[in-house]
Amino acid sequence: MFKILARLLRWTALGFALLFLLPSAASAIWWSQQDRPASWRAADWGPSGILPAATDTQDATIHILAARTGGAKGAVSVHSWVVLKRAGDTAWTRHEVVGWGTPLRQDAYAPDAHWYSNAPEIVGTITGPDAAAAIPRIEAAIATYPWADRGAYTIFPGPNSNTFVAHILRQVPDLDIALPPHAVGRDWLGPGLQTARSASGDVHLSANGLAGLSLGPRTGVELHLLGQTFGLDLRDPALKLPAIGRVGLPTS
Repeated sequence: MFKILARLLRWTALGFALLFLLPSAASAIWWSQQDRPASWRAADWGPSGILPAATDTQDATIHILAARTGGAKGAVSVHSWVVLKRAGDTAWTRHEVVGWGTPLRQDAYAPDAHWYSNAPEIVGTITGPDAAAAIPRIEAAIATYPWADRGAYTIFPGPNSNTFVAHILRQVPDLDIALPPHAVGRDWLGPGLQTARSASGDVHLSANGLAGLSLGPRTGVELHLLGQTFGLDLRDPALKLPAIGRVGLPTS
């Protein structure tokens, strides 16, 4: 019995090292070679140019964006936010949570602004009637975000900026989008052992954001540990790697 237990522990440790530590170490080495600003004051917070002007389309549109965050934590995590416009709007509206002052912010930065000098990527986009139907639901999800009060923000394990966007994605079925696996805080459902079923049908289990799993059509199969995710995207085949992100076919 002791030998079986010892073998199980060895395989568990090996699996942890291969699935979580190795990608995180590789990302840390890569991050250490990047040219980064010395402080937030020296960082570029201006527009990146990846989004067109709101006047370039008349359709309702929703974008989920994410960019590497600042300092050492940028090696393992991104900051995410929501940008939207109704049909005919002449300006984008940006919603996010930040770690200073009152967490919930609207239009604090340009819709596609750099984050600590890091250019964002578009995680997912919805346009047309689906976007028009989703926008009121997004606004309702923002209004019911449980951790919007001053002092509620916690970098790790959450609730943080990625917790906020993940909350919206779970509440709104029209948003058939999953946050990147290195969006630390996306899996924080609340203190203690928590379960949730998203509007898309995905099932989530979280132990204080430190360990858990997700299964479903949107997330695929995910194992969560210490804010990081290893998993498989089954719909658009790809690996979900801790600290690195999604590696595989582009999302449809």
